[in-house]
Amino acid sequence: MPSVLAAHWTLDPGIVFLNHGSFGACPSEVLAVQRAWRDAMEARPIEFLARRLPALLADARADLGTFVGADPDDLAFVTNATGAVNAVVRSLQFEPGDEILTDDHEYNAVINVLRHVAERDGARVVVAEIPFPIRSEDEVVAAIVGAVSERTRLAVLSHVTSPTALVFPIERLVRELAARGVETLVDGAHAPGMAPLDLDQLGAAWYTGNLHKWVCAPKGAAFLHARRDRQLGVRPLTISHGANAPLASRSRYRAEFDWQGTLDPTPWLTVPDALRFVGGLLDGGWPGVMDRNRELTLRARSEIIRILDSGPDDPGPTSMLGSMVALPLPSSGPLAVPGRGSSPLDTDPLQQRLIDDFGVEVPIVAWPVPAARTGAPVRRLIRVSSALHNGPDDVDRLTAALRAIVAAG
Repeated sequence: MPSVLAAHWTLDPGIVFLNHGSFGACPSEVLAVQRAWRDAMEARPIEFLARRLPALLADARADLGTFVGADPDDLAFVTNATGAVNAVVRSLQFEPGDEILTDDHEYNAVINVLRHVAERDGARVVVAEIPFPIRSEDEVVAAIVGAVSERTRLAVLSHVTSPTALVFPIERLVRELAARGVETLVDGAHAPGMAPLDLDQLGAAWYTGNLHKWVCAPKGAAFLHARRDRQLGVRPLTISHGANAPLASRSRYRAEFDWQGTLDPTPWLTVPDALRFVGGLLDGGWPGVMDRNRELTLRARSEIIRILDSGPDDPGPTSMLGSMVALPLPSSGPLAVPGRGSSPLDTDPLQQRLIDDFGVEVPIVAWPVPAARTGAPVRRLIRVSSALHNGPDDVDRLTAALRAIVAAG
């Protein structure tokens, strides 16, 4: 049956939207709150931006801190996780021969940032190769820890991988890397609202997460968490008045990230309302939201595996799945499309056919991503997201479309 909760979203009812993981979708009630903030800002711009904003941001950070298990003073609002990765990595200096460690499940844009900084400083990017499909979390830990050398200065790892939709054992990874003297920047773009977070307990040097995805805040809402001893020297992409503003009781990190020039702060101010609204849609609160989305994901996994005739362990153990699942498409037959474009911004022919002929929006992604440059053969994956606006009927529409394509040959 369709999700009764879909009425809270303004998504096109003629489209089955199983691609929440790309850009998210914001409920109409939350968008109404954002409009109210914008109206207040436009009514008295100077009062709002120059006088009220610092206190408003502090209030929003307090609610966010409770949700992600962090001291609000260690949080900074940013527009997206990729921007936060840019801010951290481009603030660091590396020596020639230093190594930045990542893996071949990382987001293409993030690896591009790492390569840019490595080229700037004469360092190099080391890409650990992790199997997919995967048998256990141990394979992730072994591959990443095994790639550490005496020249490793930083590890940049996903909490939930974008192309392969796996929940990595990030606590183990941060702990194992710290034991080897390596700090970790966690790309948690998909994690907030999909997996429980306790960032103070995690102890990573830096952690960034998007709030426009599973939290369903407006687009432009994301955060950077910096451990207190790693805040000095990390600067936003826009250097503005915070660079020489009087500090009083706040840190330079706080001053610089709180004022990044003239931009629209309303996505950040709407975050508390998104947390309350989405978390209040089910009796179980946020744990109930996460469980419900995961259950629908596991159903999609089982149904698609039958169509693809792949193994029961594809793509890996259920313990490594959250609100998304990615499954390898066959290399031959009706679902195989040769000549897949090399850019993640390309639309795969199968993805285009699903939207044009069946009204189903679901991404077909390439793995490893182009920036990984591992030399491994590129595989095509179908990635299905589950959010509260989705129901079993959406999965049924997708599987019916895939069966029709297979039957047509």
